[in-house]
Amino acid sequence: MATIDRQTPTLALAHALAAAGRGLPVFPLSATKLPALRSPHRGEQPRAHCRGECGLPGHGVHDATTDPSAVRALFAAAPRATGYGIACGRAPHRLIGIDLDVDPAYGSDAAGALRQLALQHLFTIPPTVTVLTPSGGRHLWLTGPADATVPNSAGRLAPGIDIRGSGGYLVGPGSVTAHGRYRLAPGTAHLPPAPCPRALLRLLTPPPGRTARTSTSSAPGTATGPATGTGPGPGAPATAARRGEGLVQFVLAAHEGQRNTRLFWAACRAYEHGFGEALADALTAAAVRTGLPEHEARAAIASAARLTSGRGGEADGAA
Repeated sequence: MATIDRQTPTLALAHALAAAGRGLPVFPLSATKLPALRSPHRGEQPRAHCRGECGLPGHGVHDATTDPSAVRALFAAAPRATGYGIACGRAPHRLIGIDLDVDPAYGSDAAGALRQLALQHLFTIPPTVTVLTPSGGRHLWLTGPADATVPNSAGRLAPGIDIRGSGGYLVGPGSVTAHGRYRLAPGTAHLPPAPCPRALLRLLTPPPGRTARTSTSSAPGTATGPATGTGPGPGAPATAARRGEGLVQFVLAAHEGQRNTRLFWAACRAYEHGFGEALADALTAAAVRTGLPEHEARAAIASAARLTSGRGGEADGAA
């Protein structure tokens, strides 16, 4: 596990400035992968729908910038930042993050699932920037075309595969979190983010006529639909059901001995993407169908909500 010391914030700023110099919009993160600056609208009633129009920092991914002076100002306001987030979906790269979670404890082999999708839909992931996560997973960086909006999703393609698109963010390499350091995979540091294969892009984008929605947080100051200070709007439960279908199926596939851990993992992913509350009943029903008592299911979901809502109710929308 990486050590967090007095030099960590200085190094985080240096990494963030280097990323900004490559055209990647950045903002400071805390050791919990949450935006390091609190929302200036926390506690306001009714809840604010501000994405930075107020001119104050503290809007998570909406603070992201490539301006070196602005980056330094953000980190100066967040002296305990230990890492940085990279906003996805923004010009010039229009980054798409493929978050592969490889965790045998939850029966998740996202890398294998992606290979299966590639065979099924006839695409190949080109050599690209790859970031290794402290948990053993990896983030693949791809770029999208200007005319495509890729929404955030959790487990929709397959269990363990999360997508960071418009309104979402990736934890940048060099960042230090409570669980360890994010680092570039050997042999990928010199690569530019590769274009997303067309067949994969079709899987990631909504069908024609359906409006893409990015994940929105249920609390002020979050990210990934993040830090908008908004809650789910009209139609959010239906949208959450579509985006969370993979998570529900993941829970339904649980065998005895896996039921609680699979439910907890799925609930964490849902809350991290901002639709945990809207998906809670569907996850509960799925867990009950596998044989888990309802009170245990709801307790597991409540634990996931608490875990992912650290620092005053801010949801973790990072990868």
